[in-house]
This record gives sequence, structure tokens and C-alpha cells, in this order.
Amino acid sequence: MKEILVIHYSQTGQLTTILKNMITPIFKEEINVTYYEIKPVKPFKFPWGKDSFYDVFPETFLQIPSEIETPPEEILNKDFDLVVLGYQVWFLTPSIPINSFLKSEFAEKIMGNTPVITVVACRNMWLQAQEKVKRLLVKANANLVGHLAFVDKHINHISVITIEYWMLSGKKDRYLGIFPKPGVSDKDIKEANKYGAPIKEALVKNDFSTLQKTFVKLGGVIVNPYLVMTDERGNVIFSKWANLIIKKGKSGAPKRVKFLKVFKYYLLFAIWVIAPIVFIVFLLTYLPTHLKRKREKEYFSSVYLKENS
Repeated sequence: MKEILVIHYSQTGQLTTILKNMITPIFKEEINVTYYEIKPVKPFKFPWGKDSFYDVFPETFLQIPSEIETPPEEILNKDFDLVVLGYQVWFLTPSIPINSFLKSEFAEKIMGNTPVITVVACRNMWLQAQEKVKRLLVKANANLVGHLAFVDKHINHISVITIEYWMLSGKKDRYLGIFPKPGVSDKDIKEANKYGAPIKEALVKNDFSTLQKTFVKLGGVIVNPYLVMTDERGNVIFSKWANLIIKKGKSGAPKRVKFLKVFKYYLLFAIWVIAPIVFIVFLLTYLPTHLKRKREKEYFSSVYLKENS
């Protein structure tokens, strides 16, 4: 019997629903599926408060792990044929619970020498977060064989408004009755089941060599060249802010609170003023950098990790 382990952490439940829809077609007598939810010792509340949302920024971006509960013995002591790792993106980085698991002693014990499929559900920018996941998977001696990205497909500024409404209210409905529903569309969540068949085929044949190409053909990974540049630049700027704020003390420290407020207003300025300017620059330079953008698209659609990453 083939054994699949689905590892996940989802505050809203959206990611968990996607994973279950994706895995449901795989359920057969010869395939057993186990779910493992990562549980932080100190839970992150949902919906977020405005202060608590920004307060996790420096630890998230700097990938500082927090304590998580020990996985059940039946998971630690079982050999799996495939691991499906579902994660959220916080501040262009894997969420603290996922990062904490990947940096824990449990990661290699569970995923070492095992094929892994990563599944991300986020607003739109997941490229550099996936690079960070790739590096941690390498350290855990895991073998990344597939990746799927479920994103909010509405235009950037619309999704900024709707995701903030969802994160701070806990309601996944139409803000003011006029904006679209936040997050991954109901259609994309429902159609996650189309990835079950190729996963099952690869698992039964024990051959994952063409799985990612199949995912790409099915629309499972769509790389926006503009967001490649935006994500990279955002990581450079976030690095400076995170390293500055972390030096101001732990959560609640007066200086930290002050700098987080400044960061919040900077972020709003970056989204509403700087981002449109960057987009114009991107359009003006697209033709001269066309080949570079094509290579980036191919790379981020793959499961490979650059040697210098």
C-alpha cells in the first residue's frame, strides 16, 4: 500500500480545503492518506488584529522559528511514499508555523529521501517564498518533485483591499458588497481535484520525473514576469526593515511598536505609489529583457533550485 502524508497549516481553512479537494481523487484501497496539521505551541489568532498582523513581520521574514507541538508518533515512525506540503505566504516568506516545521528536527525524519509536492495558497507573490522552501527542503534531504500555486487572480490593488478585509475581519465575502471575494476563487479551489489523477499516476508508477510539466500544462503554476521583479525587490527592502525592527526588541517593546507603525505606512506607500511606477518601468524595459524574463518564467515554473541560491 502506498502512503501519502499531507502536511499543512492554514489559518483560514482555505489551503486545507484545496489540499483535500486535490487529494480526494487519490483515495483508493491501495493508497492511504494521512493528514498532519502543524500546531504552534503559541497559536496565531485569526482574524488578525492590526497590531498582531504587523508584529509577526520581522520574525516571519527573517525565518526565526517558533516552538511547535511534536508530531504524532505514528507519523514520525512511518515511512511515506509521498509528502504533500501545503503552506501560506506571510510577508513574502513561508508562514512561521511552516518555517518552524521545516527548520525542526522533525522535518528530515519525516521527509528525508522522500518525494515532496509543495502547494501554496496566497494573494499573488509566492516566488521567493518558494525559493526559501526549496532551500529548507534541501537541508531536510527531501526531494521536491512538484509544485502548485493557487493565487488570487484579481488585479493587485483590488486583492490588497480584499485580503486585508479578510485577514482583519475573518469574513471571506464581498467587501462593501462591491469588491470580489478575497483569496483563491471558488472555481480554482473546486478544480484542485484535477491534480489528483497525475499525482496518483506518478505515485503508482513511482516516477515523478514529468509531474511538474503536467502541473504546468494544467495551469497549476502561472508565473507573472512583473511579479518576479517585484518579489525580488520586495525581499531586498523587507530584509532591511526586518533587520532594523528586530533590533528594537521583542513583541510589545516601545521602540519596536514605533518602527512597526512606520513600516506599516511605508508598506502602504510602496503598494499604492511605488508599485505602479515599478510596473511602468517594467513595461518600458520588457522588450530588452524579454529573454531574461523567459528564462525566469521557465525557472520559477520548475522544481529546480539554482546552485547559488
